[in-house]
Amino acid sequence: MLKYVTLLLANLLFWSIHLALAQENNPVEMADTLRSSGKIYVVVAVIITLFSGILLYLISLDRKLTRLENETRKG
Repeated sequence: MLKYVTLLLANLLFWSIHLALAQENNPVEMADTLRSSGKIYVVVAVIITLFSGILLYLISLDRKLTRLENETRKG
């Protein structure tokens, strides 16, 4: 499981850097507006919270499934 999470995070990091460099010549008006008003931090915090919640849910689900698999093998 840790291998897949690490691979996913590395992939997300690669694509975020790639997209950030690709948009360097194209300023986004909405992002500039959110950044100037300070609301971009709220958007980033919400996205991080959502992804953290999904990640924690998947980890707990994986643990429950592993426990059930072990019980069925023993029983």
